[in-house]
Amino acid sequence: MTRFIDVHSLVRLVDETGVPQFLTALADALRDDFMRWREFDKKARVASHSHLGVIELMPVADDGAYAFKYVNGHPHNTQVGLPTVMAFGVLAEVDTGYPVLLSELTLTTALRTAATSAMAAKALARPDSRSLALIGNGSQSEFQALAFHALLGIEEVRVYDIDPHATDKLVRHLAACTPLEIVRARSVAEAVRGADIVTTVTAYQGRATVLTPDMIEPGMHINAVGGDSPGKTELHPGVLGKARVFVEYEPQTRVEGEIQQVAADFPVHELWRVLLGEVPGRESAAQVTLFDSVGFALEDYTALRYIQRIATERGIGRQIALVPELDDPKDLFGLTASGRRRAVLRRAA
Repeated sequence: MTRFIDVHSLVRLVDETGVPQFLTALADALRDDFMRWREFDKKARVASHSHLGVIELMPVADDGAYAFKYVNGHPHNTQVGLPTVMAFGVLAEVDTGYPVLLSELTLTTALRTAATSAMAAKALARPDSRSLALIGNGSQSEFQALAFHALLGIEEVRVYDIDPHATDKLVRHLAACTPLEIVRARSVAEAVRGADIVTTVTAYQGRATVLTPDMIEPGMHINAVGGDSPGKTELHPGVLGKARVFVEYEPQTRVEGEIQQVAADFPVHELWRVLLGEVPGRESAAQVTLFDSVGFALEDYTALRYIQRIATERGIGRQIALVPELDDPKDLFGLTASGRRRAVLRRAA
């Protein structure tokens, strides 16, 4: 049987654990898996683009487990009452191909993205960072703020969105659940001025310039999340030239990330090498670092494995017959009405 984690089951797991604790445990698991980078069979995601958005499959595997995520990105969905991002995923045994977990990944994607952002920032931002500018206050913003507070000790969050209702929502949620000092900015420039860390997590479909070179200050760490498909970016190309740039999986980020705007030989460094100590991260307090985060399948693998473990320990979710249970594994036809009738006739004879 396959364990099924629907939205209600995932919410129960998160609520029982606590959002900060869930994010912290997930970030630790992500770091562990990134440090096993060479053990994984990796490939860029498979994407089907339309004029309104994208639908993607994201696979990855090691010797023991295979995972994939189905995910979309349709920025106009909110106009028809649907989330911009919706996702589900599967975790399966490599030895047999048997699916052991089918899980919602819409809420989980926001959690794993925030945990990845904070995990990367711990390796790249200045250790004394205490302020975060959060540009884009939509569905992922609360998780980003909570992850940076829990993992890096961020004390102040400056928030801005072109939609004031999104900012209202973010301020209301953060004020109710954290001791963070929340500063509502009137512009991107005002939000990022003097910030130690800047996270951009907007949903604009196209070439945006949320950050421009004149906004970048010495020592900043930039966490660029929203640019994650061909033709979709958030940063002016000049911002990249000011920073030491880090990515998840370079072949994918060259096509989808902020670095799609620059030459193919523009230097970048994969994050796993920093975590293993193979390349340096931040080289000085004044250096600008940039994590060009597009989301990679390994992050979903980690999240699915974590969900599988804690859901099994707590007995959350339900077992479903996603795959037939057969007395004779060669007799699939026997499940059908015709097959059952033939079996009855044989027994009667």
